[in-house]
Amino acid sequence: MAFGSKLSSEDKPESFALAGDKIIADEAALRCVYPKVSKPIRDKAIDYLDEFAQRFISLSPFFCIGTGRPDGPADVSPRGGEAGFVHVLDSKRLAFPDRPGNNRLDTLTNLVHAPAAGLLFLIPGIEETLRINGTASISVHDDLMDRFVVGGKRPRSVIIVEVAEVYLHCSKALKRSELWNPEKHVVRSTLPSWGEMLRNQGRAFVPARLIDFVIKQDAKRNLY
Repeated sequence: MAFGSKLSSEDKPESFALAGDKIIADEAALRCVYPKVSKPIRDKAIDYLDEFAQRFISLSPFFCIGTGRPDGPADVSPRGGEAGFVHVLDSKRLAFPDRPGNNRLDTLTNLVHAPAAGLLFLIPGIEETLRINGTASISVHDDLMDRFVVGGKRPRSVIIVEVAEVYLHCSKALKRSELWNPEKHVVRSTLPSWGEMLRNQGRAFVPARLIDFVIKQDAKRNLY
């Protein structure tokens, strides 16, 4: 398929029918498929940020946050900044700024309706990850937002997470993906530009080059 063109019928994937009797619909059936979890793994979560978790967070420039609500789909959002941009307030709470984005506010609106949140922290070059589950709230307290000023700019809000579960996740996923292996990095030109993809999806009616230009300018001017 040439970049800048819509999917033809030949490009579209074939539909795949799933047998209803092979769908796992309850936990009992699920547990029959997998080996029994060992006690150390089952009980590995702690309910506070120990020194190792705090150190991990201080070195992490990137994490993903998962949220959801009863009347809508689940959502996962990437968050990034300088290493340690997430602040540990105490052993039970952490906070991070909501930097400028697309203003859909998917994460924030989910949290207003349902405060449960799951965080997955990554450190470049480290294959283990840190998982934190808890409940989140959105604050516009001046003192809190002043902690996250960059270039004289404050965030519009700060998310505070009350920690319920903390645990390290093993390296298998990153080993399989070889995420940090530079030899596996994909050349950007392998994919079309964002502007081209938006055009293909029928979401925009202006030239792809203009979309790409606007996106680059926004990244320069509104990063914080």
